[in-house]
Amino acid sequence: MYKKRKFNDTPFTYHQEIEFEITTLTNLGSGLGRIMLPKGPADNLESEAIANQGGWVVMVPFTLPGEHIRARIFRNHKNYSEADLLEVLTPSKDRVTPICSLFGRCGGCQYQHLSYSAQLMWKKQQVTELLKYMAGLEFAVEPVIGSPKEFGYRSKITPHFAVPTVEKGSDFPIGFLKQSTRFELVDVPQCPIATDLINQKLPEVRARIKSKAAEGLYSRGATVLLREASAEVVTDYEASITEHVLLPAVKGTLLPEGSKPITELKLKFLARDFFQNNPFILPLFIDYVRSQAAASGAHYLVDAYCGSGLFALSAAALFKEVAGIEISATSVACAKANAVSNGINNAQFQTGEASAIFAGLLFPASDTVVVIDPPRKGCDESFLNQLFAYSPKAVVYVSCDPATQMRDLKPFLNSGYRVKRIQPFDLFPQTRHLECVITLEKII
Repeated sequence: MYKKRKFNDTPFTYHQEIEFEITTLTNLGSGLGRIMLPKGPADNLESEAIANQGGWVVMVPFTLPGEHIRARIFRNHKNYSEADLLEVLTPSKDRVTPICSLFGRCGGCQYQHLSYSAQLMWKKQQVTELLKYMAGLEFAVEPVIGSPKEFGYRSKITPHFAVPTVEKGSDFPIGFLKQSTRFELVDVPQCPIATDLINQKLPEVRARIKSKAAEGLYSRGATVLLREASAEVVTDYEASITEHVLLPAVKGTLLPEGSKPITELKLKFLARDFFQNNPFILPLFIDYVRSQAAASGAHYLVDAYCGSGLFALSAAALFKEVAGIEISATSVACAKANAVSNGINNAQFQTGEASAIFAGLLFPASDTVVVIDPPRKGCDESFLNQLFAYSPKAVVYVSCDPATQMRDLKPFLNSGYRVKRIQPFDLFPQTRHLECVITLEKII
């Protein structure tokens, strides 16, 4: 039987209420403030060090810098505490009214209470701080490029439901994890950051799930897929192939002299596989990545973690040859088919073994730029070692998690690369997430 862990009552008792000021935001989206603890006989060098840093750290979700708040402690860690917000006594000038009635309960969004201009400012600051403290580098970060749509932008959502153990006809939640919980779900009948077509389809999907549950057809819970592409919503998680049409950016970035702007590109991929989920900013985002790769002066491009070929195929016109490498065989098959259907003849794709990613690649490293777009966990040590052994002329590192990206940046700096530019993109308005593109060049 599971035994509940005893509450650590230092420095605050369970549910103790405190008032203090929020001074900054963490990269997880919570407000952070510091409290000076009263001195006592138990004071030691550790507590003195905390005092010298400005006080004991307390983190509170859904609060903003400059706000004076009242909060209730629910957990003490070794060097900080967590608390629930009870009341905003003095609100920030950047506080706005969330449009979603579930905000604060649903764990999907962290910033609906923060004006969009302030979201972009804080995301830039968080990249700057992560760069300094995790990579040990002070470098000017470009202003965050915002999404054309602040709501209704997300083209894929994956609600969940647990094992329906309720009696026939009873209700159960279909949605996302509740804020600050690991298993409890919040029922989400509509999601304001999802596209209009997804929200139109969602009631039908929810009704189908509940009808099957009432018939006793589920033995366990599941994840539900809704992905919009080509003006339709796909819900078949197992086998559906869908298509995204990438159009030229309305506001394109400057490309090297003589290069060709992106033209319409049709990409097919399995609906369940990875593909960027904000189609409204995607053309500008892709235009920037390909322009940074081309600006390296390299004649060859390698797209590692290539998926269905998004970066490789969109950049093919700017290079003599491009190659995509991907561990997923189904994604490589889609990438090869996409090259043929778009009439791109200078692109090759291969399934790479984790232990030999660049095996068989004949591009000269001194004339090659590598684009990497790893999953949220970042690059593993094996991949980085293989990349540094290959030693390309330049690297364009695309990441959906700046924290793991900055962790990975240190090995680059230690392996003879230097940062040329850091450009964040906000593909995920109202949330703590963002994409960050770091351009690196090999020091000769």
